[in-house]
Amino acid sequence: MSAGINQLMNYLVAGIIGLISGVTSGLFGVGGGIIMVPAMMFFMKLDIKVAVGTSLAVIIPTALMGSIKHYQLGHLDWRIALSLAPMAVVGGFLGSWLTKPIHAANLKQAFGGFLVLIGLRLLFFR
Repeated sequence: MSAGINQLMNYLVAGIIGLISGVTSGLFGVGGGIIMVPAMMFFMKLDIKVAVGTSLAVIIPTALMGSIKHYQLGHLDWRIALSLAPMAVVGGFLGSWLTKPIHAANLKQAFGGFLVLIGLRLLFFR
């Protein structure tokens, strides 16, 4: 496959990943890490660290749009959002910083384990 067609396919795949992650973000409040990161690793062959960083950059406009719509629908509690935000920003910095010393293979395993645990919790516990 020529480089131009390959690049075009990557853009198409990225667009599809973006659409699916946007829908899941609006529906469930997830999308970046749970949809985008695994999809970029699997379909676009990105390293997990690049996929995570790319996902974080994309989630900014996604979260903004979803927040606006949920605000319009009356589904946003600003007191809780503003209480969560400061430490979430600190946590985002610390988590990003931790990706440097953690080997990509270990990061993938930890991420997979996290997804399995959250999935089991959602399926079997109230």
